[in-house]
Amino acid sequence: MITHCLKQDRGFYRETLLLMLPLVLQNLVTNFMALADTFMVGGLGEVELAAVSSANSLFYVVNLLIFGIQSGAGVLVAQYYGRGNQEAINRVMGMGYYISIAFTTVVALCAFFFPVQIMQVLTNNSALWEPGADYARIVGFSYVCMACSGVYIAVQRSMENPRLGAILLTVSGAMNIVLNYMLIYGEWGAPAMGCAGAALATLISRAFEVVVIVIYAAKNKRLRLSAGSMLRPGRQIAADFMRYSLPVVLNEGLWSLATTLFSIIMGHMDNSTPILAAYTIAGNIDKMCAVALLASGNTAAIIIGREIGRDADRDEIYAKGVALNFVCFLTGVFSMLLLLTVRATLLDSFVYPLMDISSEAGRIAKYMLLLIALVMPLRSVNLCNVVGVFRGGGDVKFALLVDVGPLYCICVTSAALCGLVFGLGIEAVYVCIVFDDIAKTFLCLPHLRRGKWINSVTRA
Repeated sequence: MITHCLKQDRGFYRETLLLMLPLVLQNLVTNFMALADTFMVGGLGEVELAAVSSANSLFYVVNLLIFGIQSGAGVLVAQYYGRGNQEAINRVMGMGYYISIAFTTVVALCAFFFPVQIMQVLTNNSALWEPGADYARIVGFSYVCMACSGVYIAVQRSMENPRLGAILLTVSGAMNIVLNYMLIYGEWGAPAMGCAGAALATLISRAFEVVVIVIYAAKNKRLRLSAGSMLRPGRQIAADFMRYSLPVVLNEGLWSLATTLFSIIMGHMDNSTPILAAYTIAGNIDKMCAVALLASGNTAAIIIGREIGRDADRDEIYAKGVALNFVCFLTGVFSMLLLLTVRATLLDSFVYPLMDISSEAGRIAKYMLLLIALVMPLRSVNLCNVVGVFRGGGDVKFALLVDVGPLYCICVTSAALCGLVFGLGIEAVYVCIVFDDIAKTFLCLPHLRRGKWINSVTRA
């Protein structure tokens, strides 16, 4: 049966690859921008790096909530695109803007007026409060801009136009790196702002994205904007958006909250400064080596959603879901080998010399990267199903259950016990963290085989 599902026509795999490549580039640029921030802030010292890492644990939640809103909208957009209903797409996009802009504005204002209080919640290391507050006070507003540009990019991506995000984020990423160099260290006549400079560079580059999106949207022929439909989405679309987007937003919110809880657990452990610095380094290197994983998941969502919108045969849709899992597994194996190669050859000779970190932080980062690499093929399959196949098929509730159930019932609980109660150290805590992908696989694959994830979410 599996062999039969893998026998797709050559055009299917070619189309999958062509949709994936721009998303890989987009993820690569986004993560490279974050890695450049890490290197440049790391050049200021381990305290500054740990401070920005702690502050970003909050904004990581915000980032994934925005991604959840965009992904939830994508569930509807992909299927309406399959039906050719542009008015409905405009209404869905309007709902996405209302929710994401309102949410990010509230977060930005809280970070501006109460940055020190936020840092005190995130870590009990007082040395990290002030530099972290300097960063949080400014960077919060970049997420308002990110919401403005991100919703439109996500809609175009769900309409099989991933190149827009890839090109725009490449340009804004390059801008961010140049501005980082100027504003963190005070080069080319700019003031040396340290952590605040990294935040301002991010804000300027995100504002640039908004300007480009406004110009592009006014001239784009693929999606004709309808101001009336966007401003007045209507009760029916609003109800559908909440039904299919809210579980995705809740999914991403709870998942990112768990990630923040891991950071808080580490921030309250003994020797927290090198642990947090290592967590930041390992996380950024992981994202660089795993850029294809999320891209393959998003590609799966586009293809499955479009096929359901076209009223394709259920057996055909199921076969495509299995074939996409195979593609994602191979992607995970390649990413694992890449990460192991980087860990073995570049960390000591190239990466660590760029930053002012302790040998203890370097040792911990190498340990974390080893565990990340070992579970990467499983993680790729889980992303394919949770972010791609199940969401694209409209089965957002099961995706929520499988993504956060093991995370909270097993991983967060055991990590807190190991790190804060039993004092077993970061080695035991990180084993608890990566166990999430092992547990998730045993839930995803049986549900994929049952085929109950195939649902139409569109209206006439």
